[in-house]
Amino acid sequence: MSFEGISEQQRAEYRARYEGSALYRAVGNALSKHGVGDVAFSSKGRNAAQFRFSHVVPTLPAANQKKSGRCWIFAALNVLRELTAKKLNLAELEFSQNYTAFWDKFEKANYFLESVIALADRPVDDRLLSYVLETGVQDGGQWDMFVNLVAKYGVAPKSAMEETFQSSNTADMNKLLNAKLRRDAARLRAEAAKGGDPHDLKLQMMDEVYALLCLCFGEPPQMFDFEYVDKDKNFHADRELTPKSFYEKYVGLDLKNDYVSLINSPTADKPFYRAVAIDWLGNVAEGRPVRYLNLPMEELKDLIVRQLKDGECVWFGSDVGKKGARDMGIWSDACFDYEGTFAMDFAMTKGERLDLRDSAMNHAMVITGVNLDAAGKPNRWKIENSWGDEHGDKGYYLMDGGWFDQYVYQAVINKKHLSEKQLAALETEPLHFFPWDPMGTLAE
Repeated sequence: MSFEGISEQQRAEYRARYEGSALYRAVGNALSKHGVGDVAFSSKGRNAAQFRFSHVVPTLPAANQKKSGRCWIFAALNVLRELTAKKLNLAELEFSQNYTAFWDKFEKANYFLESVIALADRPVDDRLLSYVLETGVQDGGQWDMFVNLVAKYGVAPKSAMEETFQSSNTADMNKLLNAKLRRDAARLRAEAAKGGDPHDLKLQMMDEVYALLCLCFGEPPQMFDFEYVDKDKNFHADRELTPKSFYEKYVGLDLKNDYVSLINSPTADKPFYRAVAIDWLGNVAEGRPVRYLNLPMEELKDLIVRQLKDGECVWFGSDVGKKGARDMGIWSDACFDYEGTFAMDFAMTKGERLDLRDSAMNHAMVITGVNLDAAGKPNRWKIENSWGDEHGDKGYYLMDGGWFDQYVYQAVINKKHLSEKQLAALETEPLHFFPWDPMGTLAE
């Protein structure tokens, strides 16, 4: 292998051009005192990003995932709680994110150990095994993983299992849990190498996983009372509910059969109108796999608008690391002029960003509103985030139309809104991808 370096003469030419640029001197001075996003911020774009929307689904106050990566759980539970709150005439309601996260961690630990057993004959530098060992058990997840948890464990009101310090600050616990699981992986591989049955050993390991999670998150309730006060100040109490009976009575959605996870991935390896499956990515071992339908962006947006007009919010995944102003609660193509600020071209197509690993899903939130222009096309979206109520409009954010097109990758839609062509595409044989594919990154 041979690489070509940069000569002293070339470096001298670069230096001369830089030092001769008035723009570079001005921008360099600004960057010495301010952040890149602040310097590149466009007030003209900000003026167009108004928190006004033509269609809004009424929603409850924003929640706060704090120092954890449980956005996908918060977003999914926020979608469910809105339906329950409307049904019960409530001004406030939260479901227990801690309860769902406990069982997610428990199931992911089992999925991890089962993966280690299945790959026990591979060397440790095998790419798939290396991915499994390096990733371990993280906070992230996917819609299908949430569906699996609800089917097996139901949901609980927050009062039945409140947050703990560890559930809201997961970094140290994750390190400890993964150190334990990697130690267990070594034992499982040794057991398999000598011809033993690693599954019996795995069950003993899961006993310790359960205890560790109880110590950190608290013990999940088997039964609880649901007490609440409605908007008319009437007190209600429902006694001796289980998480599954609570879900059936107060939520009741058939998430498995009525909702589908759609993506917009304009890359050559994922044709539109094809099902896509991400292998070796999951939590509940016996649950359904992570699967999507890839659609053009215009169709995805149309389906989102249909669901909003029908009075239901939309769970979605995007890349929030791009062109965002957290304090103002804005993600906007128009608000950040990096090309003009740096006098450089940063443009790539959406497909190029995915293929070249410049962008991928890293956050899940809830779409609660949209503004349609004179032609009936969406030009900005109202977003319920899970970063508390200190930023944006009391925790609600805005995405402009250009940003939405480029950095939104996934949305969950009720099948009743899909066309016959889209429904037929759901039944296509899925294309299979490894978990490090950009469509799998939200689960990390």
